[in-house]
Amino acid sequence: MIILASTSATRQAMLRNAGLSFTAQSPVVDEKALIAAHPNWLPRETAIRLAEAKAIDVSLRHADAQVIGADQVLALDGKIYGKPRDRAHCLSQLRELRGRTHALISAVVLARDGKAIWTYADEALLTMRDYSDAFLEEYLEAIGDDCTTSVGGYKIEGRGVQLFRSVAGDHFTILGLPLVPLLEKLREAGEIAT
Repeated sequence: MIILASTSATRQAMLRNAGLSFTAQSPVVDEKALIAAHPNWLPRETAIRLAEAKAIDVSLRHADAQVIGADQVLALDGKIYGKPRDRAHCLSQLRELRGRTHALISAVVLARDGKAIWTYADEALLTMRDYSDAFLEEYLEAIGDDCTTSVGGYKIEGRGVQLFRSVAGDHFTILGLPLVPLLEKLREAGEIAT
């Protein structure tokens, strides 16, 4: 049995589109408190630790299940950006990111019976173009409250792609789940067909 420790529609769609049979369950993890308790974590470690906490939390409630935990952080010059609180916060973040290259770090962890058994993290580098304030206002008007659902205030699989000058990295990592390495590990574990 495979369980995704997430209610992320994007991650669920990736697994479904890959042909996986799984259930999804929301983990009970206070991400902000965990990050606040560990202010010295680097961005990569933050992504891994959050993914691990989610996977372990759900695996403790489902004996013998393979539980997938995932998380993504956006980092620029060592600063971690979370999901914007509201439109004004999104506007502020996108102004800070404008014309600069940031990293999206996506981590995935498999847990079984309350223990992490496999961890993987990948990084993509995205360079935003030097868009105008008028474009930014237009963009935020078009996406509305959706700006609060993703780190950085954008979804590259949608209108957010217009914010970028260049993108370097794995598509699935950018969407928040390093899918190909995960599938390989699930094959090795006998959870999906070889």
